[in-house]
Amino acid sequence: MGHLGALLFLLGSLGALADICEIPEVDSKLVERLGQRLLPWMDWLSLEYLNPSIYVGLRLSSLQAGAREAFYLHILKLNYQQSILGLAVNDDNSNNQAKPSMGQLALYLLALRANCEFVGGHKGDRLVSQLKRFLEDEKRAIGSSHKGHPRTSYYQYGLGILALCVHQKRLHDSVVGKLLYAVEHDQHLHRGRLSVDTVAMAGLAFTCLEHSNLNPNQGRRITLAIRTAQEKILKAQTPEGHFGNVYSTPLALQLLMSSFMPGKKLGTACLKARAALLASMQDGAFKNVLIISQLLPVLNGKSYVDLISPDCEAPRVLLQPAVETPSQTRELISVMLKVPSVLPPYRHPISVPAGSSLEDVLKKAQELTGFTYGTQNSLSGPYLTSVMGKEVGEREFWQLLQAPDTPLLEGIADYIPKDGETIELRLVRW
Repeated sequence: MGHLGALLFLLGSLGALADICEIPEVDSKLVERLGQRLLPWMDWLSLEYLNPSIYVGLRLSSLQAGAREAFYLHILKLNYQQSILGLAVNDDNSNNQAKPSMGQLALYLLALRANCEFVGGHKGDRLVSQLKRFLEDEKRAIGSSHKGHPRTSYYQYGLGILALCVHQKRLHDSVVGKLLYAVEHDQHLHRGRLSVDTVAMAGLAFTCLEHSNLNPNQGRRITLAIRTAQEKILKAQTPEGHFGNVYSTPLALQLLMSSFMPGKKLGTACLKARAALLASMQDGAFKNVLIISQLLPVLNGKSYVDLISPDCEAPRVLLQPAVETPSQTRELISVMLKVPSVLPPYRHPISVPAGSSLEDVLKKAQELTGFTYGTQNSLSGPYLTSVMGKEVGEREFWQLLQAPDTPLLEGIADYIPKDGETIELRLVRW
């Protein structure tokens, strides 16, 4: 090859690299510290706290929890079979337990596939049938004119389709069509802005369907919807490099890493996102178990789409529990807690030790000032269901804001208020 030919080959290679999203290796110590944050959660073994995303995240990562990991899957199976299939015979309270949501069931099916298991037999068929019923109910809620809304969210809708797809379970075109229409017509907008997480989850579901050819009659629409999702995510990149925000970036990267987009400078965008993630990791930004579970696969060059054909023999490093440092007396900080959505409006300064979470602030307010609140656990941690006796209604939620109008990106268990900050709890509709 002559000099000119070599130059053209090199330029062509650089152009191809710019169309591929690759995340260069991150310092293993940083990754290990991230993984260590999942370990304490694996000790919470009641159905209320079980989180299949932990198992999925570890199996798609470069890390493992050894026997602890296998035991966690065992407990997942016992609890989900009991709660969904009604197999409990010795627990008189089993029928009173809340059954897993559509999203939890979908993640459980992903966990089984992460262990190279296909659902099968009578029990497996019942799990699949239950998830299909969830999706049919959501389809009816959206309606034939697409003017309705899912009872849960389009995020869970996409997650459900993805979970069935990796198990090679076919869905009716009409079910897939609802998610296609949502992406095509911007109905994945949530709370007045683009939900990068929802778009990314839809894109992952479509990518799985495309790879598996499970809905060939929708093939062209699926391919176009993947491209639409990718383009929307790229347009949502912030000057710092995040897609949407720091916590939606891992799932966005999972989609983009499964992509090839000629002429879109995909590689450059992903390298910028990697730099932003690295800075956030060094600052200790990632505390939420679900987000960590989505990020660990990315740092290993994997995505949920890899569960179509998982590599269960890939070597992974055994995680060791983090060494705890002795707690020291912390200075007190003052946080103003404000709730304008109740009568009379609530406003009180609350003193807590520095480093306390917003949930700690709420507990201290409850202890000292008669403040009341209720929460419900989810895969992302506890979220508010009531404040000062006021329950959320249909399509309502308690929004967390840093006064006057900056929405918090983290939940009550993860956000760490600063001294002098005013935190507002506001009841809003979506």
